[in-house]
Amino acid sequence: MKIYGYARISTSKQNIERQVRNISAAFPAADIRTEAYTGTKVEGRKEFNKIMKAAKPGDTIVFDSISRMSRNAEEGFALYKDCYNKGVELVFLKEPQINTSTYKQEVAREFGKVETGDTDTDTFVNEMLEAVTRYIMRLAERQIKIAFDQSEKEVTDLHKRTKEGIETARLAGKQIGQQAGRKLNVKKAGAAKQTIRTHSKTFGGTLTDAQVMELAKVSKPTLYKYKKEIAEEMKREQE
Repeated sequence: MKIYGYARISTSKQNIERQVRNISAAFPAADIRTEAYTGTKVEGRKEFNKIMKAAKPGDTIVFDSISRMSRNAEEGFALYKDCYNKGVELVFLKEPQINTSTYKQEVAREFGKVETGDTDTDTFVNEMLEAVTRYIMRLAERQIKIAFDQSEKEVTDLHKRTKEGIETARLAGKQIGQQAGRKLNVKKAGAAKQTIRTHSKTFGGTLTDAQVMELAKVSKPTLYKYKKEIAEEMKREQE
């Protein structure tokens, strides 16, 4: 049985290391996969899709929070049910009340199979218990759906506030985005390049491109630009 960890960020302002740290603390043996700058839906998340394909019954997938699995309620709930039915455990560190094991344990504790020795009685009672169990699971599904709905609402509200903030700033005459002709802060660029050179796997470090982008606070085009410059600098140093 294998334990997978999954961490992702949507923007450069988020910290993927915090998610990785939380998962590692709770599950030291977890095989943690990371992705950066993903959308609210699962489409395009290569690492997550690899986990979903590889996970077998008895395996566990750990998330820092439910929003890291999906911020699209319909899709997230469908993924949850798919994993539950396959026997793949889901763990949400910030929402343990909707871990798949929570409901399985509750049902197992409250409703066991009845054996009285009387076939008719056993059949009747067990059918009643199964009906109650199905009812409890519907209630559980409702709570899970509510959690995904809330996650989707949070990202929708964030986008709305961001859009309103930009419009307010624009109407107030403030500069939106970088001013034309403005040069990059040389000191900041130097620090970012040093971080990339120290930690990137390309130069002997341990971090992936996504992790380095988050750590150095740079975009993908800037990362590739700096990596090219670093490679040229290292070549000159060896001459």
